[in-house]
Amino acid sequence: MAETDAVVLPTERPAPDDPPTGLAEVRERGPIAPLAYPDGHRGWLVTSHALAREVLADQRFSVRAELLHIPVEQPGRGPAQPAPPGIFVSMDPPEHTRYRRLLTGEFTVRRMRLLTERAEEVTRTYLDAMERQNTPVDLLEAFASPIPAVMICEVLGVPEQDRERFRTQAAAMTAGGVPQEERIAGFLGMRNHIGELIAAKRAAPTDDVLSGLTGSDLSDEELANIGFMLLGAGLDTTANMIALGVFTLLRHPAQLASLHSAPDQAIEELLRYLSIIPFLTRTALEDVELGGEKVRAGETVTISITAANRDPGRFPDPDALDLHRTATGHVAFGHGVHQCLGQQLARVEMRAALPALFARFPSLRLAVPPEEIRPRTPDVLIHGVLDLPVTWDGVR
Repeated sequence: MAETDAVVLPTERPAPDDPPTGLAEVRERGPIAPLAYPDGHRGWLVTSHALAREVLADQRFSVRAELLHIPVEQPGRGPAQPAPPGIFVSMDPPEHTRYRRLLTGEFTVRRMRLLTERAEEVTRTYLDAMERQNTPVDLLEAFASPIPAVMICEVLGVPEQDRERFRTQAAAMTAGGVPQEERIAGFLGMRNHIGELIAAKRAAPTDDVLSGLTGSDLSDEELANIGFMLLGAGLDTTANMIALGVFTLLRHPAQLASLHSAPDQAIEELLRYLSIIPFLTRTALEDVELGGEKVRAGETVTISITAANRDPGRFPDPDALDLHRTATGHVAFGHGVHQCLGQQLARVEMRAALPALFARFPSLRLAVPPEEIRPRTPDVLIHGVLDLPVTWDGVR
């Protein structure tokens, strides 16, 4: 590929719920384009829905951490290293298969749907607490963040007295603008606390995912890393999806009726429209013909989830939010063997939280102009907002 042909991944957004400026133009050039990475690597950017699914399902493309190049600047990021034992999202089969098989039974659709009543109960608790506060209220802190925190902690078996500590540590690890030292401290603190939790589960198992895994042949290190990975992912992704979903719905108030009449369909459209995981990366293990281009072994392919989910070849009028749309087939949770393990839990939480919020506070609105809502920085890798101040007139 010619170096002058390479694009830089667009990341600047006109608004938090808009795609990055210039991303559609890159897709119009073709489904795959040469991409310049911040570390000097020359790889590829995939922007079409069909090609995104093709790459994500093709095991000639690796997720191994030590092979990947990241398409955005990450200050303080050291040299790429192999994934520690248990961090299976950064492993290929058969290592990935071994871990994933142990967890699949813990995250079945049926089991997650059984959590619906509990998610609704947790939602009511935080809605009640919001009513008692003076406005404006930061919805991210008061509502969007604590609901998934409670739910993933209960699924994993984190004792109630430890949950706020885990949430604080996760925030330090993942929030934008946090100094590197604080991120490292959050990582070490959470990692150590999960190690203590694993020891407690081995001594006295309870009815939760981590206790169930202690009956396997996994080592303490593997268990702690799996717990760390699941807890961090479950805390951050859904929190930002709820907050950004509220921001989007407040900008499209005519869509709210559909949220109440067809919530499952509405949730899928929000997932497609927002794509809070902006991209995924894979590295070719061998030369592969892809979209008319030759991707050589060792080259990293960045799959733009945002562009794929707004591909007009798959979703008509893709830049319009349409909660009446049947958005099945989106790749917000990825695709293939690495598709998000916790996607059903995320759906349960969103389905409980969003309709209930707007039913409780029908006059809910932003407390500042939309342009003052601050998006997370691209280096965080999970898109969202830094805070979401809201207010309302009364309650139903």
